[in-house]
Amino acid sequence: MEEECVSVDHSGKEMECLSIIPGWYSDVSDLFPVPGEIMSIKIEKILFKGRSKYQDIMIFQSLTFGKVIVLDGIIQHTERDVCSYVEMIVHLPLASIPNPKKVLIVGGGMGFTLREVLRYPSVEKVDLVEIDDMVVNVSRKYFPDIAKGYEDPRATLYVEDGNAFVKNTAPGTYDAIIVDSSDPIGPSRFFFEKPFFEAVSKALRPGGVYSTQGESAWVFLDIIQKLVEDCNIFFKGSVNYGWTNVPSFLSGAIGFVICSTEGPLVDFKNPVNKVDVDIISTKSESPLKYYNSEVHTAAFALPTFAQKVLCPKK
Repeated sequence: MEEECVSVDHSGKEMECLSIIPGWYSDVSDLFPVPGEIMSIKIEKILFKGRSKYQDIMIFQSLTFGKVIVLDGIIQHTERDVCSYVEMIVHLPLASIPNPKKVLIVGGGMGFTLREVLRYPSVEKVDLVEIDDMVVNVSRKYFPDIAKGYEDPRATLYVEDGNAFVKNTAPGTYDAIIVDSSDPIGPSRFFFEKPFFEAVSKALRPGGVYSTQGESAWVFLDIIQKLVEDCNIFFKGSVNYGWTNVPSFLSGAIGFVICSTEGPLVDFKNPVNKVDVDIISTKSESPLKYYNSEVHTAAFALPTFAQKVLCPKK
């Protein structure tokens, strides 16, 4: 019996598969302006398909990547390689400051990012703001070991607009703000604009740190360049671009824009929490799979083509 072929464009609408192999999920999207490229993952079973007030959501069991989460037709995470994304977006900023206590996560309703933040024994309070409660509920059902971070007494979930939440936050509230959003189009576009960067910088304490999904230099170098330029307006400590490997993402890589506010110096390339991260990696019931101090430092070593654009003074 022929398996169902699932192929979607960026709007989330199913498309005619043409030559796409039946039984494979194919990331066919107008988001990626790279001719001739497609990312496909073999489907074993579709576990969930639904539409919330904000987006289409699908979870399927794959042959080699474990469970796969798809939002509006774009692969977000897979069990196999989610570690390289969430461990880096969290530990690049948090391992760079001593004793982070108050952390805000915008997006990341699946709970992967929350789990990483909660590894730090110094963390006293984590606020997570997710606009789509269906994302949270689906994750609790299909990823219970990860989503159990919501039960931690240090964590508070707010189901509301993250853009408005940050803008209404009192100045100097957080040691770190992590934005785990989808791409800079549609409802997430506000997280990549100057008014939001300004609000984030005000919500952080002096020497506070900010980390956001920053796209792949292989595909969106022009977008990254603007992100870095805009962040430099509001973050007077430093603005950096780091990257990691994610096999299930088109181009196989994703980057992060990592910033600090004016105040105590933050040296992102030389993490101060080396010992703490070693402890949480070895003693946690879910050990780190990707991040270590060497990978941390290497994340900021950019290929020449990216360095020329993002670090022209070097």
